Formats: sequence, structure tokens, C-alpha cells
Amino acid sequence: MVRVLVPSGALGLNYDAVALQRGIAAKPDIIAIDGGSTDSGPAYLGRGMSKYARSSTKVEWAGLMQARADAGCPLVIGTAGTCGADSAVDWMLDITREIAAEQGRPVKVAVLRSSQHPAEMAQAFTQGRVTPLPNAPDVDAALIESCSNIVALAGAEQITEALNTGADIIIAGRTTDTAIIAALPLQRGCHAGGAWHGAKIGECGALCATNPQSGVILIDFDAEGFTVTPLADGAKATPHTVSAHMLYENSDPFILHEPGGYLDVSKAKYQPLNDTSVRVTGSEWVPSERYTVKLEGARGAGFQTVTMALLRDERYVQNAQIWADDIVGKCSAKVVDRLHLKSDAFSIEIRLLGHSASFGMLETKQITPTEICAMGIVTAKSEGLSQEIAKLLNPYLLHHPLTQEEEVPTFAFLFSPPEMPRGEVFEFTLNHVLQLENPMDAFTLEVHEIG
Repeated sequence: MVRVLVPSGALGLNYDAVALQRGIAAKPDIIAIDGGSTDSGPAYLGRGMSKYARSSTKVEWAGLMQARADAGCPLVIGTAGTCGADSAVDWMLDITREIAAEQGRPVKVAVLRSSQHPAEMAQAFTQGRVTPLPNAPDVDAALIESCSNIVALAGAEQITEALNTGADIIIAGRTTDTAIIAALPLQRGCHAGGAWHGAKIGECGALCATNPQSGVILIDFDAEGFTVTPLADGAKATPHTVSAHMLYENSDPFILHEPGGYLDVSKAKYQPLNDTSVRVTGSEWVPSERYTVKLEGARGAGFQTVTMALLRDERYVQNAQIWADDIVGKCSAKVVDRLHLKSDAFSIEIRLLGHSASFGMLETKQITPTEICAMGIVTAKSEGLSQEIAKLLNPYLLHHPLTQEEEVPTFAFLFSPPEMPRGEVFEFTLNHVLQLENPMDAFTLEVHEIG
């Protein structure tokens, strides 16, 4: 049996300290925690930085480094620093060095790097080794080369290589959420379907149980399947909460693709063992004929300035979309005229918060709210230009009438000045896979003796 302790869905989200102590007392074989994902948008990968506060990350990581020492087992973090780019991995390594010094405990740290050279990925694309996943954006070699950061998602094979170094701590760049949990059970011969299924269920800690914010869970892997047990007071795993997690960040409740194959849980059996734990068997791992890893890339998409105004007049609230569309058209024409720009050199959007900001044209609910926030979003090739265009937008948001014959109601800006620069913005550019001859071909592994 292999026992994996998962403290939380992600480092930076906090965890239940009492439940963590219960996990340590249960003598886990490894402590595994995720460090991030693409959920928070492309800026973190584009900039190669973490979204979580360094102070919170350090406090929580220090607690887990102490837990590792108490439990006498390895500690692994995947997708370090939210995006897993090398700069974020170095950020995490720097924090680890500080904590090791403060705790006065030498540690052996394995660093698994996932960053890819854009020029090399562009070449791989021209050679046919980079292929699109469903709904991937159209790309060419030049676009790939323009990415500020590209990462490959490591699977269990690369984490296993890191475990083989005998490191106390593994700081991994971008990995799949499941790989850091599945690697040790797979290495020790546990049931492959159970290893991947249990890893998927445990990827976000106690999200697969009641009291999901408590974080800490324990997963026991064996030759036939796995058992999941939440450790916080009042937290319970049920067949419903466990099976439902297959739909988390996954459009298919039965199939999950990973490097080297896919998981099929269509025949899985979920059995409550007691009031807290659930036993799962019957999952199947299907190896693929070729080994691929997913690529994620991001690149700069211009500089942005936002501005916000409030509509409260009933007629304007009822006709907000007409009002906004008219402003975008008239202001865009003014930008072309005053700044001598081509129409594709900038963009102006107005998103109506409280009306249709989430779904846009797909919104089906027709409700008239008391007030609407109109958020103007200007994107251009430089910060100065985006601010200049936002200032051209300013008078429209304060004075633009629905028709020329009517009086203008009072609109209100939330701030003065209303224009708020957001700096450079980024866009995802890759949703592709990279074919590898050897799983380590796109990854590097280094070992640091710290302290």
C-alpha cells in the first residue's frame, strides 16, 4: 500500500493544521500538493510569476517542510508558482532556501524544470511534432516563437525520475495536477487505474468531500484501487462527492487524458467503508501508442487601460447594450480620426456588469437591475496609447445620450481619474501536445543540497 497525504488543493489556499497533524500521525509515504494551474488566466504564465502572496506561500510551505521532517517522507509540489515556468520555480526554490535556513535543517531538493524555448517549439511545430488538441487556436511558427513563456506538462514519468534522486523535497515546474499524486503509487506497483483515478479525486484535496475548504485528505493506494479519507473535523467522503470530482476541470465524467494514456472510470465502483471513507475499484488505465505532453504558451497581447461608470437612470439601464454599442462605434471612429490609427491597431470594449458581462451575447436572462456598471476596456500596443484612447472614451461614459433629442441623465465615475492602467496583458496561444521519444526529452532535473 502507498499512502499519500494531500494538504490542500493548492499551496497558498491554506490548510487545516489539526487535520494535517492527523495525516502526519498516519505515517504517509509522501506529501503532495499542487502549486497552481491555468485557472487564473494567462498573465501568470505570460509573466512567469505566482498569483499567491509570497508571505502566505512561505508560511504554508514552512509548515509542510516541518511536516515532511516529522513524517520522514518526501514532499512534492507540482506547477510551482502558479504557472510552473522556470522563473516561478526559482521563486519557490528561493523560498525553500530561506525556510531551510530558518528551520536549521539541511534538505536535498530536486528541481524539475518544464520551460521550453519558443524557438525550439516553433521548430518542433514545423517538423510536425506539435499538434493541436480539440478547439486549439490556429498557430504558426512565428506566433509560437513570440511567446514569452511556454511550459510542458510533466506526467508521472518525470516525477518518478525526480523521486529516484532520493530528494527530500521536489519542486516541479508545470505538471498535470494528478502526476504528483500518481507517481509514487505507480512506481511501487499499485493498480494503474486506481493510481490515476485516486490522483484525480485527490488533486484538489478536500474538494472531493464535504467541508471542502478544510483541505487535508489521505489516499491509500493498493493493488486493486484506492481509498480516500478526509481528515478534518466533520469532513466526510461519500460516493457522490468522490465520483462527482471527475467532472472538476474535466468535460468528460469518465475519461481523463494524461501523458502516456488515458483513465477510464466508466466501470468504477464507489463503496462507502464507513461514515468518512470511500473505497474505489474498477478504474482502468489505457496506455497510448505514442508519448505526448501538453504544451501551454502565453504571449503579450498589448497594454490595457480600464475605466468604469455607473448607469442608474431606468431608461439607460433598460437600453444599456444599445448605449454601449453606440459608444464603441462612435469612439472607435474618433480614435481613427484623431490618432490616425488603423481600426485593427486597438480595441474598445464596454462590458456591462450586472447585465451581460459574464456571457455577453450568450446571456439569456432578461432582468432589469437598478443599476449597471459600464466597464470600458481599451487595449493598444503601448500603455501610453491605451491611456490616450481611454481618455477619448471618457466623455462618452459621462455624457453620451441614447438619442440626440433627449436630455442626458447623470452618470457617475467610480474613481477620479477614472482611467486605470493595467499594464501589459497576455493571451494563451497554445493548446497543443508535443510528441517525445523519451519522457525526459522536454524536461531537466537538477539536485540542490541546501543548508
